[in-house]
Amino acid sequence: MRTVACVIDHGFAPFEFGVACEAFGLDRSEDGIPKFDFRVVAPDPGPVPSKIGFSVEVEHDLSFAREADLVIFCPIRSEAWDRVDPRLIDLARQAVARDAWVMSVCSGSFILAAAGVLDGRRATTHWMYAHQLAQMYPRVQVDPDVLFVQDGRIISSAGTAAGIDACLHLLRIELGAELTGRIARRMVVPPQRDGGQAQYVDRPLPVASSASLASVADWAVRNIRDELSIDQLAGHAHMSTRTFARRFKAEFGATPASWLTRQRVIHAQRMLERTDLGLDRIAEECGFGSAGVLRQNFARVLGTTPTAYRARFSCRDERMPEDQPALV
Repeated sequence: MRTVACVIDHGFAPFEFGVACEAFGLDRSEDGIPKFDFRVVAPDPGPVPSKIGFSVEVEHDLSFAREADLVIFCPIRSEAWDRVDPRLIDLARQAVARDAWVMSVCSGSFILAAAGVLDGRRATTHWMYAHQLAQMYPRVQVDPDVLFVQDGRIISSAGTAAGIDACLHLLRIELGAELTGRIARRMVVPPQRDGGQAQYVDRPLPVASSASLASVADWAVRNIRDELSIDQLAGHAHMSTRTFARRFKAEFGATPASWLTRQRVIHAQRMLERTDLGLDRIAEECGFGSAGVLRQNFARVLGTTPTAYRARFSCRDERMPEDQPALV
């Protein structure tokens, strides 16, 4: 992936637009991260007004997007959901037809749905709009409870900050965990979040103390190679096992077991990229115990094998970083 087109139209959302610019538009070559040819495009070049009153001067029309390796559709104003610009519909269809990466952020999914490229696919959008998307486009399998969905080479994300999760997910696929971790650190965000947007739906705040759970999670990451049980984690939090499990799910959006498995996989990714250790040793260091268990969990979480991942993302010529595996 070398070229990225970010598509905006009248009434675009500044935050989601900024997420795309931050993830793909900045030059991070000094950090060893490949630079993308990133361009902002619009159906009508010139000043494009945002939803909050200022405009962005767009130089490029949609021509660049028709050849780009990744086409990102930023949110559009709600008044356009049932009358999407035909030029955007055509662009989405062309991008999918030529097997480019296609991403929608928040209500950008309405463009993809209007183009018909989400028919029969899973997709998501902001939880506030999910019901309307499903009602308007019944052939789309709308999942309102996730941060993002990848179906083939189409990625749709939920609202606002979930666009960051979707962008980092694609960067992990293209660049690997280590380089994506560098980008995430520059953005001051976790490289990968568990859970879904259901945890952000309007509801009373959980009673959980985030400080106590954060310290337990940090302790678990530091001791990732050990055999950790939920009873141990609960004991560290000075809670009963049942209370800890309930509060952990509310705080992190995932069960303790699921979250811990994801931490082990992330640690394995880093070791596969940065060392030449065998799979048995990596499995031991990550707390999986055996290469077989490592392979099983790696495939379930990432959809590939440790060997294939290492072949693509190995960077053993660089110095092994001294920091701990990322806490997400």
